[in-house]
Amino acid sequence: MRRDQQGFSLIELLIVVAIILIIAAIAIPNLLRSRIAANQASAIGSCRTINTAEVSYASTYGVGYSSNLVQLGPPSTLMTTPSAAGLIDSVLAGGVKSGYTFSYTPALPDGAGRYQGYAVTANPTQVGVSGSAYYFTDQTYVIRGTTTGQASASDSPVAN
Repeated sequence: MRRDQQGFSLIELLIVVAIILIIAAIAIPNLLRSRIAANQASAIGSCRTINTAEVSYASTYGVGYSSNLVQLGPPSTLMTTPSAAGLIDSVLAGGVKSGYTFSYTPALPDGAGRYQGYAVTANPTQVGVSGSAYYFTDQTYVIRGTTTGQASASDSPVAN
């Protein structure tokens, strides 16, 4: 074989591949942590959106709070109604957004059939992959969070 050929030797290619693998090993965990942080920020924002939508729903329709997230979602026609108020997007009304599952529970209705309270929990769809914190909010409009399991009204408020 001739020594004056142009190109890379096998050793040079292996060194380049090793360097790329080292950089990937450093970068990928940071990327995953960034994605978790973004999903958690989105979950807090969605809880805030639900709280704001509930205030609007209760004041607009005068029937108390909604009985589920679908009632806060977009209408199928141009006309909004108490069963489709158009206050949140269809993704959030479906209960799953940005790696979090949102569960809505209305309080027991009063004598007139109006819901005077609600509770929303936001749980990661895959703990440690889509998020590591759990969130809770209710008619007090305080968003609470924990990293130890299902969040409740007794957990600490999250920082703004």
